[in-house]
Amino acid sequence: MEKTSVLYQNYVEILRRELIPAMGCTEPIAVAFCAAKAREILGEMPEKIRIQASGNIIKNVKSVIVPHTCGMRGLEAAAAVGVLYGKADACLEVISSVTAEEETALADKMNAFDITVTPLESEHLLDLIITVTNGDNSVSVRIEDKHTNITEIIDNGKCTYFEGESCAEETGPDHSLLTVADIFDFANAVDIADVREVLERQIAYNTAISREGLTNNYGARIGQLLMKRDNSIRTRAKAVAAAGSDARMSGCDMPVIINSGSGNQGMTASLPVIAYAEYYEKSHDELLRALTLSNLITLHLKRGIGRLSAYCGAVSAGAGAGAGIAYLITGDLRAINHTIVNALAISSGIVCDGAKASCAAKISMAVDAGIMGFEMHLDGCQFYGGDGLVSKGVENTIRNISELGNEGMKETDKKIIEIMTSC
Repeated sequence: MEKTSVLYQNYVEILRRELIPAMGCTEPIAVAFCAAKAREILGEMPEKIRIQASGNIIKNVKSVIVPHTCGMRGLEAAAAVGVLYGKADACLEVISSVTAEEETALADKMNAFDITVTPLESEHLLDLIITVTNGDNSVSVRIEDKHTNITEIIDNGKCTYFEGESCAEETGPDHSLLTVADIFDFANAVDIADVREVLERQIAYNTAISREGLTNNYGARIGQLLMKRDNSIRTRAKAVAAAGSDARMSGCDMPVIINSGSGNQGMTASLPVIAYAEYYEKSHDELLRALTLSNLITLHLKRGIGRLSAYCGAVSAGAGAGAGIAYLITGDLRAINHTIVNALAISSGIVCDGAKASCAAKISMAVDAGIMGFEMHLDGCQFYGGDGLVSKGVENTIRNISELGNEGMKETDKKIIEIMTSC
């Protein structure tokens, strides 16, 4: 693949835009960002905060701890910390500068607001409107499809489309150009200088929060539990990814580098590959090429499903990690193709029931499926076209899984949200 080609530049830009930092689970952080932006435009502290959120936003905010809230969960806490202390220009790190004193004072200050939450009927799975009001002054900000994608601002009744500096850019690279074969070619051909910055940051951030999860007690301590079982590289690869999620789902304020809008997916696509590279004593450039592939494969698998779904995103990232490991060890496209198909055949039944502590366990299972998919190939085993959702050809299988996750699970998603919101 030529460096000057459209495809090459497109892939570089996809990585640059997708592998960005976020502190905390991205759905509550999107709420905090939206609330901070609304308060910024209002120009004063509001008396009332109205939150209208699509079902998938509600699902992913309900049970996860919001950083810098002294352990609080939910839309109200996310909006309040954004209104009080958020800096919208920090995007998905909107509440990263909250001080210990501010965090301690949050609960009392939050009680001064009149906060209401209502479901938002929308064709967009990620859809959020936050309205802040003080006296006769009112501002509404709407986010759709991506976590910082502001699509509408209503300032005292005047509706405008957002035209200023935005964290989400209106036009971007074409994700439909992603294919497994082209991603493989790109990983082989890429000038490391073109991807080094985003990948070095991913290694540093995601390794740091994983280490935090392995060292301290967060959530269900899935990462620590796995490390107690054995010292194999397969177990360690699962543990490092799970540990990052343990910490992140439990309110750890360390940033991660996301993939497909998700920190859990960003950690799942990267940390197992990093572990295998260390174990097999691969060079740093070999690791960067493998991460290039694992991240782009994850983005490719997620494109047809969407950012939010009843389909667990860790499945795609686990298959991406398996593909990255296959690339690291064999450098063979056929091995990568079979790893992806095998992994998807194994774990595509995992549903997303919101962000919370059990995500770490699901990540462990997804990484295990990715590694098993690769090991099956090494041992001459594979799933064939006609085996369930598997079709002949990796792209055909990916297409089947996309249809399942996007169209096929819409009613499942509604039922999950119905059950969760009635608890």
